[in-house]
Amino acid sequence: MPKTLPQPMPKPMPKLFPRHSPRFAALLADIAGQRIAVVGHARPDGDCIGSQIALARVLRARGHEAICVNGDPVPRRLQYLVGDTPFYLTDDTPAGRWAAIYVDCADHARGGEKARKRFPAPLAVIDHHLSNPGFTPCDIIDSTAAAACEILAGLLLDNTLVIDPGAARALYAGIVTDTGMFRFNTTTRRTFMLAAELVTRGASPGEAGYEIYERETPAKLRLLQCFLASLRYECGGRACIGLLPDGIFGQTGAETEDTEGLVDYARCIDGVDIGVLIEERPGAIKASFRAKNPAFRVDQIAAQFGGGGHACAAGLNLKDRTLADFRPRLVAALAAHLQAFPPSRPPAPIENPPHHPPETPGTPAPAPN
Repeated sequence: MPKTLPQPMPKPMPKLFPRHSPRFAALLADIAGQRIAVVGHARPDGDCIGSQIALARVLRARGHEAICVNGDPVPRRLQYLVGDTPFYLTDDTPAGRWAAIYVDCADHARGGEKARKRFPAPLAVIDHHLSNPGFTPCDIIDSTAAAACEILAGLLLDNTLVIDPGAARALYAGIVTDTGMFRFNTTTRRTFMLAAELVTRGASPGEAGYEIYERETPAKLRLLQCFLASLRYECGGRACIGLLPDGIFGQTGAETEDTEGLVDYARCIDGVDIGVLIEERPGAIKASFRAKNPAFRVDQIAAQFGGGGHACAAGLNLKDRTLADFRPRLVAALAAHLQAFPPSRPPAPIENPPHHPPETPGTPAPAPN
């Protein structure tokens, strides 16, 4: 009978976030017994909701009373993740003292003015925005990560904490959305390693793909039609700007969450280096920027108007500004910024078509019985 050779002991997995994981362990020790509000940003996306759910579930499993707090409701396409995780709008936060941990927030204001007043001294932030200056005693910020969910998944694994199926699904959804289904250049080997580990713990790529990307509403498509009709090239075709005018949501029946992903249509055109979505509101302007290459640093463009974000994805909000005032300043800022960088590809000959806004959509068809 052949001898059984001794098997080598498996090597322990190296720490995924060696600099941050000890701080996260210390944070968990420091907050023992406290009631925790996990605060996300206004108009939350998949990374925000995913990291909130996962952290709240882990804290609740450790005996905390933990809730999630947002200035806006959970988007329709992400509600499948919520389960029994308690979510509250900021105004509806239960009374009493709550220690706040912010996730996916580039600064204290990102959670909304009401949240800043309700939680004036947050204990920690877990975030991946390049522009985050740090605003808590425990800043766990890593701009090399593709998503806050990537950081949180790594912190949990590094500290051998239990990731239940609900947390795994939420973390996977956050990674999927912030990497554009693993297409964006923030995606790394570590991103795939963590995604694979989350699948072993209960995440389903098929479920995430269907719930997040295969459930568009007719109103979203009407909004997309209006956005595409508004696209205009600037800077010799290296920038493309689209507009959602004031009143468009009432005209199309769409919700503000339906703007998610629209700016990518401006960026994806061959020869365009930076895509922009401008959203006009009463007395205010919101703009989102997307770049094909991190070298273009759209966070620096946003910062000129008080905004921030990532090298390839950034945004801004301006009060008391009009489109007539903002758009020329934006085009000038884009032109000056792009002069410092060669184009990623030679722009094709570009000529803006005559602008014919789509007709106001009619009354949506009634739902079938």
